[in-house]
Amino acid sequence: MTIAEATVAAPDGTAEPQRRVAVVTGAAAGIGNSIAERLARDGFAVALIGRTPGTAAAAAADIVAAGGTAAGYDADVADREQVDAAVEAIRADLGPVSVVVANAAVAPQQSFLDMTLDEWNTTIGTNLTGTFNTVQSCLPDLVEAGWGRVILISSSSAQRGAPRMAHYAASKGGQLALAKALAVEFARQGITVNTVVPSSIDTPSVEKKRAAGKIPSAEDMAKFIPVGRMGTGADIAGAVSYLASDDTSYVTGQTISVNGGSFIG
Repeated sequence: MTIAEATVAAPDGTAEPQRRVAVVTGAAAGIGNSIAERLARDGFAVALIGRTPGTAAAAAADIVAAGGTAAGYDADVADREQVDAAVEAIRADLGPVSVVVANAAVAPQQSFLDMTLDEWNTTIGTNLTGTFNTVQSCLPDLVEAGWGRVILISSSSAQRGAPRMAHYAASKGGQLALAKALAVEFARQGITVNTVVPSSIDTPSVEKKRAAGKIPSAEDMAKFIPVGRMGTGADIAGAVSYLASDDTSYVTGQTISVNGGSFIG
């Protein structure tokens, strides 16, 4: 039995393995895509959710071409109706959800005094309310099964702060608190809830900011990281893979910082 299989009763009363379903938001690119690819290799049927139409389906097709089981769905996590529709489609296509990875996020930069209420609300709406929408929509499946893994992808900005990113840091800090609250509330129902906190991860969005001159080069950033390099999506995916496994039934309410040794929180 792989980590992504559960034994369930077949219609004739015998036991048979069923592939577990993992939902990953913001999965069309970057960290989310790395997570989706890793969970597919682990044996999960992976449902990729992306905001830009068609991008999640294209990423899912790549996973299928590599031998995995995956399907893509369009949804803006800030829109509860879209999330619920996507989750219903996932249940119909792949089965009940076992693992939820709330990764979708926006990371705008704006000075606090110049920040508009719309900018604040948009960031909170995607990063924190989007997490609420995703987890709450999927969670009944985990409760019914008596087994589940909820993994929130936060940020080191929530631990150390970030200039010109007060809205982002606040939303990611909210995820840390939400995970601890859910971990306590659902601990007796076979559900673990943990947070992965990336720092200095080289992603397409980081590359865009670097090209725009908003952040230093990868080489300059690596000088301040004890392991001597920036992280990758695969580094985050490895932590998620562990937290999504059967091995973590006694690990809940925890924050795992994947940061190359940068002790920031």
